[in-house]
Order: sequence, then C-alpha cells, then structure tokens
Amino acid sequence: MTNEEKMRLIEETLEMDANTLTEDTVLADVEEFDSMAKLSLIVLCDDEFGKKLSGEELRGFKTVKDILDFLG
Repeated sequence: MTNEEKMRLIEETLEMDANTLTEDTVLADVEEFDSMAKLSLIVLCDDEFGKKLSGEELRGFKTVKDILDFLG
C-alpha cells in the first residue's frame, strides 16, 4: 500500500475530504483529530495493518508522516 493510499484511509477515518492531508500536515492543526478520531485511528492500525498503537505512541505523533512511518 502506498503512502497516498494510507493517507486516504486516514482521511476516511477522520471523516475528512479526500486529498485534504499531506505528509507535512501538523496533527494539532487538524480540527477533526479529536479523541474519537484517535480511537478510530488505533482501530484502523490494528484492523487494517495488524499493528498495535498505544495511546502513548499516538501522543508522540506530530505530523501525518509520523502516522505513515508507524504504519510502515
């Protein structure tokens, strides 16, 4: 899966319009990145990628690229 495809999944998870995010998007600036979105992202990582994302790891993410790097 390409980073573009991963970003589309993240946008869907955050209920955002397609092509809204870039790798450099700062998560703190994304209004949709609230507590429910964070929980949804944890589920996405587990269901789609088989990766366990902890709350502590998630708090360390500053940009979309951090999420993409975690997904591999």
